[in-house]
Amino acid sequence: MMKKNYNPENQPKAWFFLLPSLGVILLFNIYPLFRSFIMSFQKGSLINQKYAGLENYQRVLSDPVFYRALKNTALYAFVVVPIALVISLAIAWIIFEKVKHKSFFETIFFMPYVTSTIAIGIVFRYFFNGSYGIVNFILGLFGIPAVNWLDSIQMSMPTLIIFGIWTSLAFNIIILLAGLRNIDQEHYKIANMFGATNWEIFRRITFPQLLPTIAFLLTVNLIGAFKVYTQVYALFGGTAGIANSATTAVYYIYDKFHVAGRPGIAMAATVILFVVILIVTFLQNKLLKKVGE
Repeated sequence: MMKKNYNPENQPKAWFFLLPSLGVILLFNIYPLFRSFIMSFQKGSLINQKYAGLENYQRVLSDPVFYRALKNTALYAFVVVPIALVISLAIAWIIFEKVKHKSFFETIFFMPYVTSTIAIGIVFRYFFNGSYGIVNFILGLFGIPAVNWLDSIQMSMPTLIIFGIWTSLAFNIIILLAGLRNIDQEHYKIANMFGATNWEIFRRITFPQLLPTIAFLLTVNLIGAFKVYTQVYALFGGTAGIANSATTAVYYIYDKFHVAGRPGIAMAATVILFVVILIVTFLQNKLLKKVGE
């Protein structure tokens, strides 16, 4: 008798070993999604909820604060993500090509990634302090008047954007360095043999080879930027800036759920934000595919 060919896919034993992980994913990822969607059609407190139809969505979509939060979130995402990626790419390229003892500098850039955002936010609050902050001190050396970074409606978002760019660099640099290491060094040897300049090598070899890594970072960073909350909380000491001028979509959700005690409205805003992120990610992937072609 001929033995059946072994097929490693969909083996019952494999599913058995996956059960613990699947259970955790279902409990902490999938179930909250469905629960949030159901709660978005309910009103009342968490222990006494009643069906409300589309009332929560109507309240959210008619709330000017929500639109300001979406506007701030979009501004943050579409400014922080590209600027941070360009700076990260430049730093990663310099470290990879020009700097000795790369592991030392990789450790330095990786440290902010594993450091608590709250702790970093406290440090940045001192940096941006209007009275004794180091940023205004440096500006003063060049004759530039002091800027009210933290307590000004006009400066809340620029300050948050600067903070967001800095906190994004560490992760980007580590991933880009890993991508640079995966490029076949023979490409560089051949390019050098033919006398290619550094810019030509970067434009014709490095950048095309890094496109998958850059696409990954764009997607991850954009999703993370649309969910920004910790940076706001840390930088402005538990508030969303003066007069809520730096409120974001997730901060709006937090405020409605924990402060105002309106979980139904918070979950309706969550569903809307989920749809927005889904659409933006889809459009970005379409654009990246065209660029790749």
